[in-house]
Amino acid sequence: LFRLKLLSNVGPKVVTTMLKMKLPILSLVKKTMFSHFCGGESVEECKGLISSYGKMGVGAILDYSVEGADDEKTFDATTLEILRVIDEASDNPFIPFAVFKMTGICSSYLLARIQEKKSLFQHDLQKWERAKMRFERICSHAHEKRVRIFVDAEESWLQDPVDDLAEAMMEKYNKKSPIVFNTVQLYRVDRLNYMTQLYKLARSKNFIIGVKLVRGAYLEKERARAKTMGYTSPIHSNKAGVDRDFDLGVEFCLSRLEYFSICVATHNEYSVMKLIGSLKKEKIKPNDERIWCAQLLGMSDHISFNLASGEYNTAKYVPYGPVAEVLPYLFRRAEENSSIQGQSSREFDLLN
Repeated sequence: LFRLKLLSNVGPKVVTTMLKMKLPILSLVKKTMFSHFCGGESVEECKGLISSYGKMGVGAILDYSVEGADDEKTFDATTLEILRVIDEASDNPFIPFAVFKMTGICSSYLLARIQEKKSLFQHDLQKWERAKMRFERICSHAHEKRVRIFVDAEESWLQDPVDDLAEAMMEKYNKKSPIVFNTVQLYRVDRLNYMTQLYKLARSKNFIIGVKLVRGAYLEKERARAKTMGYTSPIHSNKAGVDRDFDLGVEFCLSRLEYFSICVATHNEYSVMKLIGSLKKEKIKPNDERIWCAQLLGMSDHISFNLASGEYNTAKYVPYGPVAEVLPYLFRRAEENSSIQGQSSREFDLLN
């Protein structure tokens, strides 16, 4: 376990240093980290994997995992790529969802300014209007093509404007069926309350809530920022609190399925077993289209394929994109694995 944690912590720094030194490291990354956690550099390169997984009952969620850009040209290009993925999903029964991150089409700086309710310069206001147009264009295209779309989560200091946009799109496009799904990170202490308020909004506005439930992907960053800036961490202080809220969040949705369609995105075996138990108790069919499970490519295959064999709706997140531009995603995966107690060693034992 120590060796795996050391590799997760030191590996990204070594790769970054070698890139700065212009050493030919990308081919090695592609053969190792990239080939394990990513489907390819393009949608075309992912098609073989999508087909083979689909034949075994596991869907693929194509995730264009280019992060950290901060220019309008790149944001426009990313938007076009997401639209192409929606088109691909509309023609392929093995692709049950599309997905995008707000920080793929808008700068994190701008999101933070809006959340803090800081006054914006005229050029920032124009950028924000363009970002909102990209967001709606993606959701509108998904609605037109009848493809469900996940809005991935951001750090807590960027999330409020994303929630606002996702809710507006749900109200607009989720009248008859769930198209837009927001992501709820239940390691945050306020998210159960958020789900309660969202439920009240859906009832009053008469729309279906789409939610992807996750524990959370920015634990170490959230705690470090809170400590540095001197505010109370928005994250639960221990794993027990996170696990409790995650399972309560799932139960909250399952007991209100007339308003919810959910994706339970977890690598936690106990949460998956609790979900299965709840479905059996309530006599909900395994393949009920309102309930999906998802895991990341390269992680928890024992969960994904056992669920699929039981005819539960299951999919893998399949990240893709140019190797150099997907590195921030890969580094985040390494950091996330190292911060999950026992995750790396468990995966290693199962592979052996």
